[in-house]
Amino acid sequence: MHPVSSLIVCHACDLVQRLERPDAPARLRCARCRAELWRRSGARRDQALALCATALLLLGPSLSYPLMSMSLEDATRATTLPGAASALFLQGYPVLGSLVLVTAILVPLVQLLALSYVLASLAWRASAPGAQALLRLLALLRPWAMSEVFLLGALVALVKLAGLAQVLPGIALACYAAFMVVLAALAWVAPPEQVWAWIEEAGWPARS
Repeated sequence: MHPVSSLIVCHACDLVQRLERPDAPARLRCARCRAELWRRSGARRDQALALCATALLLLGPSLSYPLMSMSLEDATRATTLPGAASALFLQGYPVLGSLVLVTAILVPLVQLLALSYVLASLAWRASAPGAQALLRLLALLRPWAMSEVFLLGALVALVKLAGLAQVLPGIALACYAAFMVVLAALAWVAPPEQVWAWIEEAGWPARS
């Protein structure tokens, strides 16, 4: 097959350029600002599916176990990730609580479930109604997945509170850090271009 040529607008500097997308794994960058425009990793579907399963397994304890515990005098309190979002609501910060809930929990969870559905269907050679619509939804949700921002904020809070009380990181914080690393690996292994390439190889219809 010959490389596909198409016009692409750089998301960073708005330069319109014609790029030839090769069939082989490659990374294409903007001619002006060198931002990444297109990438295929060449990874296997089962690698991406394994990373999805690992991330989902890590998300479970990240949500159910204590994120951190704080001891002041004789009182000890611990909170979970959903509990932290709930506490922000109760303390009069509904916007901040909603952002934590959406960006740190709901968006990553929806992304993983949708991608797992597509990859599992590809692996089992089964039809997947709505797969293309889900992938387009993933593209819209991707900017709102901010697990690394939440983790950085939690670490900053941990350092600041350490001067006021005894603060201990919980199991959930370690699991969420590992969850973030797995998400980064998944983004590298299964960029959108690679997932669409797998769909084309499977012969799925253009719309489903």
